Amino acid sequence: MWLLDQWAERHIRDAQKKGEFDDLPGRGEPLVLEDDSHISPELRAGYRLLKNAGCLPPELEQRREAVELADLLKGIRQDDPRHSELSRRLALLELKLRQAGMNTDFLHGEYGERLMQKLNEE
Repeated sequence: MWLLDQWAERHIRDAQKKGEFDDLPGRGEPLVLEDDSHISPELRAGYRLLKNAGCLPPELEQRREAVELADLLKGIRQDDPRHSELSRRLALLELKLRQAGMNTDFLHGEYGERLMQKLNEE
């Protein structure tokens, strides 16, 4: 589980224990989980089909692949023959993500470390 998820879950559990969710409007009513009113009716079926098939926009697919490569690199030694190839692929993906305007701090672990420090201060 990601650090941010752990932090959110902890705060949600604390709020539940304190009863902060007990008097919210809409309590006990079903949630509308898929509001696709912003999508034209002609595209809704196609978008739903792509979503159910697990298709992602190219930038998010590249981000997912970059995270997988970073995890693989953490698990192998630098003298492993695969290390240089995986590093090269990760560097290329990182470049593509930056060119698409996405932040790549998530690949370097600095963000996670800073977030853990912040969470421990609370």
